[in-house]
Amino acid sequence: MAAPGMRVVVVGATGNVGTSVVQALGADERIDSVLGLARRFPQWSPAKTEWASVDIADDSTDLAGHFAGAAAVIHLAWQFQPTHHPATTWRTNVRGSTRVFDAAAAAGVPALIHASFVGAYSPGPKDRAVDETWPTDGWPEATLCREKAYVERILDAFEPQHPEIRVVRMRPGFMFKREAACEQHRMFRGPLVPKRLTRPERMPAIPAIPGMRYQALHTDDAAEAFREATVRTVHGAFNLAAEPVVDAAMLAEMFGARVFPMPGWPVRAAVSAAWRTRLLRTPPSLFDAVLHFPIMDTSRARRELDWAPRYTVQEAMQEWLAGLRDDAGMPTPPLAPSAGRAGEARTGAVARS
Repeated sequence: MAAPGMRVVVVGATGNVGTSVVQALGADERIDSVLGLARRFPQWSPAKTEWASVDIADDSTDLAGHFAGAAAVIHLAWQFQPTHHPATTWRTNVRGSTRVFDAAAAAGVPALIHASFVGAYSPGPKDRAVDETWPTDGWPEATLCREKAYVERILDAFEPQHPEIRVVRMRPGFMFKREAACEQHRMFRGPLVPKRLTRPERMPAIPAIPGMRYQALHTDDAAEAFREATVRTVHGAFNLAAEPVVDAAMLAEMFGARVFPMPGWPVRAAVSAAWRTRLLRTPPSLFDAVLHFPIMDTSRARRELDWAPRYTVQEAMQEWLAGLRDDAGMPTPPLAPSAGRAGEARTGAVARS
């Protein structure tokens, strides 16, 4: 276990995951101070936290200087948009991550905790759970999965080169909380689609698409796992998800709707057309990837981190939907409440974790 007086640096501290991680660290008496790194300063002052503005992919940024003296670096920064310009996301997600890892080594940081994702996994089964040894080659057509898998390969090379650093890879499912509802809706739906048309509680029936089973959890529960990985001397990968698995039957029960069978191709065609015309920001390749995500076994996190979700998936999703209805957010640039469709179209709504 960690000694008191720890200083922790959180890279990408103002988004969905970062805000929850910062709060979880601030509530831990073993953590003395937190440095939150983000591109833009927030109007938010959580306990024990100071801020610095950085672009992790900018070669002129002295990341090692920010990391000096830290007991751990938690790397959360990730750019999902623009999905039509993968070179832009590659700059942050791959080049930026490489710079974070190299800076942690240069600064002599003893622990590096990286936010991976279920999408880093190769296609896997839906009828049984796989552990952290499942291959991490991603779904190559989806930029998000391809880049998450590529960063896993970078860490594969990094770890034997730096055996003195304790490397942890967190692999969560989709993460929801009230304050992130507007940000996530902006990221995925597109600026011209009214929110009321994409709220699942308005759907009288839920399509049962073959393979559409995936996992999720409340962001605050994921943050607790990150906190535990920071203060414990664990290493390696940890799957994170709550119960139950999301599928058509679960959603239908949650919303009082009926279920009807439907092949995947009409939905994919609609998503593809909407993405090509900029009506949606979700690419069809991500739809394909979700159909192939494996179901993850979370027993290692429960055993070695003493971790258990406080929220069911239904509770996390209901909270998220309430946040969407209420235009909820936080006083950080990524989580600021929506400014209307015109504002979203103007800004492009580029968000990072």
